Amino acid sequence: MTTLVLCVDRANDIGRKSGLSTPVVGWEAVRSLVTDVGLADPEDSSVNCLLEALRVTRELRDEREDAEVAVISGTSETAVGADRAVAVQLDELVATYDVESAVVVIDSAEDERLVPVVESRLRVDAVDRVVVRQAHDIESTYYLLKQFLADEELRSTVLVPVGVGLLLLPLLLVQFTPAVALAGLAALLGAVLLYKGLAIDEFLSNAPEQVRDALYSGQVSVVTYAVAAGLAIVGLFLGALAIRNPENTSEELLVPSLLFVYHTVPWLALAALTASAGRLLDELIGNEVVSTSYMNLPFGVIAIGLVLRGFAGFLLERQGELAHLVLFGRLELSPVQRLVLFILAGIVISLVGVRISATVSDETLEDVTDARAENET
Repeated sequence: MTTLVLCVDRANDIGRKSGLSTPVVGWEAVRSLVTDVGLADPEDSSVNCLLEALRVTRELRDEREDAEVAVISGTSETAVGADRAVAVQLDELVATYDVESAVVVIDSAEDERLVPVVESRLRVDAVDRVVVRQAHDIESTYYLLKQFLADEELRSTVLVPVGVGLLLLPLLLVQFTPAVALAGLAALLGAVLLYKGLAIDEFLSNAPEQVRDALYSGQVSVVTYAVAAGLAIVGLFLGALAIRNPENTSEELLVPSLLFVYHTVPWLALAALTASAGRLLDELIGNEVVSTSYMNLPFGVIAIGLVLRGFAGFLLERQGELAHLVLFGRLELSPVQRLVLFILAGIVISLVGVRISATVSDETLEDVTDARAENET
């Protein structure tokens, strides 16, 4: 057998409704499974997914290819457990049958997350996504809404933010103008969408465990991150103190922003440098090998900080907000010379970082090669 037509069911709807354990392999076994699932729930899209797997298998056999159909599903309540159950079933199929490639048949975005699991064990030639056609009338819309309201995850993701927005809209209209109320409501809904879309909720839920693991493992980055946060707060505070309230002229609105950037950038660069140094020490202590990206990061932070401070200083000096830069107590630089000096310093530091990273990478590669040679000897 060379091609395996694989129907993937991450939520285990097929196994739960048919009462059978997966994997189910073979044309007749899958045909019987279609009947069992269809009788249990005729509205389930898994029936169409199984039929599509049978259809693809028949087409491959008509083209004189050696193909077999199989069904695997996640037999666990948790997402990680379901993925691992699918991986175990797939390993069983690969060990039992002489499989060279696979055609994956899925019917939902959730099942599509298992495609990388299949790709890690077999060459995937195609992914067949089954989309069930529905009649676009009032009755179909009613059933779609009913299924939508029955999904707890969709309710919490969509209905809760919309409900909160509708409750806040009258309060905003009473206190503010309609334009301000609508702008605030749009900002709230946009923040909620970004919160879910960027998976910030998952990050916040995993953050305490990650911090606890970092503290127990004695990582240096925990302390440096705290120091970096303090330095960033100091920089923002000093930048805010440096802002002077100009008169209400549109020409001077840019000056406070430049002053804020000029006084904040060194502290923010120092904070980023501290955080990257802690991460670099963790890599060096834990792996005894530092990747090129971690070596480049401190130099890149310093270079960007110099360039930003140079441009901000150039503009402020042209506006008379800063005095001319004097080097060694004698050499006074013009605004253009000041800008060129900062830009050149940033370029030189970035080049030094690239050179050091390349040298460290070469030495690490030589050490690994020598170690392998000694092991082979």
